[in-house]
Amino acid sequence: MQLRPARPADVDAIATIWRTGWIDGHAGHVPSALADHRSESDLARLAAARVDDTTVAVVEGEVVGFVTVHDDELEQVYVAGPARGTGVVSALLHAGERAVARHHRSAWLAVVAGNVRARRCYERHGWRDAGAFTYAADTGAGSFAVPAHRYVKTVAGASR
Repeated sequence: MQLRPARPADVDAIATIWRTGWIDGHAGHVPSALADHRSESDLARLAAARVDDTTVAVVEGEVVGFVTVHDDELEQVYVAGPARGTGVVSALLHAGERAVARHHRSAWLAVVAGNVRARRCYERHGWRDAGAFTYAADTGAGSFAVPAHRYVKTVAGASR
């Protein structure tokens, strides 16, 4: 596995992984109207806007996961189904944490309240549940209020 900065040519692969992972973790746990704005083309638009803030994991030339960092937030973390359990998420989380640590002492991420699998994964990687909050999920048509939990982690080597 190799980690590298995302490129515009990766946007379609990112959108496919995002769409599949989004359905896995969010279906039935978010406002149904939000699902209307999570098509692969909508996610490709969002991924293209954040490509400069995204790191991808590549195995045998194929993008198998990505992390997008915005300020002190690991905004998106997704791994393709076949690559789950192979260490890809660990590598992506560490990459995101290092990116945040360049400017901040702690990082955070939002997890949909009902996404138990992701919540357990983050806890195994040292993230702490700081409690419930409402996350504003961005779409091209505005944002949607999503019940979530804020996970936080002090990132090693933080400098200001």
